[in-house]
Amino acid sequence: MGSTSILVVDDDAAFRAAVSRLLGSAGYRVAEAQGGGRAQTVLQSARPDILVTDIIMPDGDGIELINAVKWRYPTIRILAVSGRGCLGTLDLLKMAAMVGADATLSKPLGPEDLLSKVAGLVAMGPGSYPT
Repeated sequence: MGSTSILVVDDDAAFRAAVSRLLGSAGYRVAEAQGGGRAQTVLQSARPDILVTDIIMPDGDGIELINAVKWRYPTIRILAVSGRGCLGTLDLLKMAAMVGADATLSKPLGPEDLLSKVAGLVAMGPGSYPT
């Protein structure tokens, strides 16, 4: 775990900090970004093993971020989270999976659920380039 790095992206500072503390206490190396735009900047200089991202954010939404990360950095595993199940008739977590999220979780997150999903992503290993 100590060598696994995770970037947590969420516009809610308290949620982002709580997730980062939980993952850090589990032995992961954690960085944070306030939104999709900031995450793109962080990704220019650092490549986490796992990206945990919210879907609805004012600074570049999670769907755009997932799509961009899967295109530019296909080996990064992605966990999409959302406190909002649907936007109209659109299921946000299903859309996240369609554009490349490897796993999804609904907010509020239980600590065990989050750690279990992250451990599953770690066990999958890095993604591979599409053929």
